[in-house]
Amino acid sequence: MRVYLDNNATTMVDPEVFEDMKPFFSEIYGNPNSLHQFGSDTHPALRKALDQLYKGINAKDNDDIVVTSCATESNNWVVKGIYFDKIATGEKKRIITTAVEHPAISATCAFLKDFGVEITILDVNSEGVVTPEQLKEAMGDDVALVSVMYANNETGMIFPIKELAKIAHEGGALFHTDAVQAMGKIPVDVQDLDVDFLSFSAHKFHGPKGIGALYIKDSQKLSSLLHGGEHMGGRRSGTLDVAGIVGMAKALETANKFIDFENSHVRRLRDKLEDALLQIPDINVIGDKSKRVPNTILASIKGIEGEAMLWDLNKAGIAASTGSACASETLESNPILEAIGADKELAHTALRLSLSRFNTEEEIDYTIDVINKAVKRLRAISSTFAYAPEGHKSGL
Repeated sequence: MRVYLDNNATTMVDPEVFEDMKPFFSEIYGNPNSLHQFGSDTHPALRKALDQLYKGINAKDNDDIVVTSCATESNNWVVKGIYFDKIATGEKKRIITTAVEHPAISATCAFLKDFGVEITILDVNSEGVVTPEQLKEAMGDDVALVSVMYANNETGMIFPIKELAKIAHEGGALFHTDAVQAMGKIPVDVQDLDVDFLSFSAHKFHGPKGIGALYIKDSQKLSSLLHGGEHMGGRRSGTLDVAGIVGMAKALETANKFIDFENSHVRRLRDKLEDALLQIPDINVIGDKSKRVPNTILASIKGIEGEAMLWDLNKAGIAASTGSACASETLESNPILEAIGADKELAHTALRLSLSRFNTEEEIDYTIDVINKAVKRLRAISSTFAYAPEGHKSGL
């Protein structure tokens, strides 16, 4: 059996999405900016797709949704654009973000430090989130941007974005959220959240890779990241990927239709798998399951390196992931586990399991059986693990 439980990394393209995309590879393939009929033939599909995107996140007519290559580009665009618009001009000098952001945010902020930007990094609490009180304490009139992810890619923990955005606005700052791991799993309503910028990627909700978008509230000024054309109203240069845009829009529309299914069927399967893991001694799952997106488990398995567990799972046909990595002879520990205060030993033992609506009960039963066998095998040869009394769960 082959079981895919790495959906926070990427998802399969929904077959209906693929069908909608097909004509734009071989039949309706013109450049949308061309003046001839081949170009204009793409316009109805593009208009429909953009309407679907606006509806999908409840954007208004005076907002902008600009198509990008992915959320990494969208995130870079926001942070660097704010640097040019607010910080390089001397109007503001600081950006606030968190210790658990995706590298598309954290690495970009680190890059800007070389240009004199002050970066304030908020630590997360024991549950792996930043609280409104933390942000309020860190705010000041020198803050240009606050960037906080909507849901963490490893723990699945959901951040209080609406409350954080309100605090940022009260302090005179703009607010951005990387919503990559929230889209298609929980409702995303930009009017309710009241964010200024929101990033997402299609391949995280059963759309194609290589396409994403950036929501910009009230057509807010934001210096362009790419130059060389007047595409997307002059916002973002580059020939439009019509097939990708159509696929992303269809995927978002479909994902929203399945939100209730995600929070019933997918959550039930996730909880079944999680409950089975917790029956194994010395396993921790990070974060309250009611405060996570419904598909994600980040487990710490005492005495077993994450890579070793992945090896056993992969041999059994199961795809999962771990935040730790082998670099030369040095094992890098999971930064999320470190951020929430896990000791160094536990921070090397991360296993992330992320489901989708295409997973089945049979697959979860099989995975439970494989993990139980793998834990027994790996702990039997571990030099760092001694079996605790039955039923004991170690704490972080």
